[in-house]
Amino acid sequence: MKLIIVEYPDKRLKEKSKLIERFDKELHELLDSMYEAMIKSNGIGLAAIQVGHAKQALLLNIPDEEDKQSMETLIEMINPVITQKSGETVYQEGCLSVPSFYEDINRYENIIVNYQDRDGNTKTIEADGLLSIAVQHEIDHLNGILFIDKLSYSRRKKFEKEYKRVQKEKKLSKE
Repeated sequence: MKLIIVEYPDKRLKEKSKLIERFDKELHELLDSMYEAMIKSNGIGLAAIQVGHAKQALLLNIPDEEDKQSMETLIEMINPVITQKSGETVYQEGCLSVPSFYEDINRYENIIVNYQDRDGNTKTIEADGLLSIAVQHEIDHLNGILFIDKLSYSRRKKFEKEYKRVQKEKKLSKE
């Protein structure tokens, strides 16, 4: 299954993802294809909605100290729910669905998440640092929220103007 990453301002990114009830071959194929799309795009996280599937599934693969990603560190979360959150942190986030833009976003520093794995087994993970930020970012996607939605009104207006300019330049360079 070849997946294409959906880019802003595609309306599908605003859709709320549905709970997954069937942990079958179809789900496994989606997760495997999502991993390929994420790695090919140099991402560290990807929600199913970002490839046009409104399902509560996300992947995370935080690089190690040598900036390498491996299947051993891949986390697949199905139907994730943040059960505890504490502290505050600010991190400059980017997004595969909003390419080439980075903004400082406020997040919780520490979280605990309950989720299911690809086979439906219940899991819990405690996250801090980049993993905590990435989990929150991807769960936002499942709820139809983009990191740019968290910007102040004035910063959002500036972003919209910059984004339109970049899209226009891309279009002209292709002609």
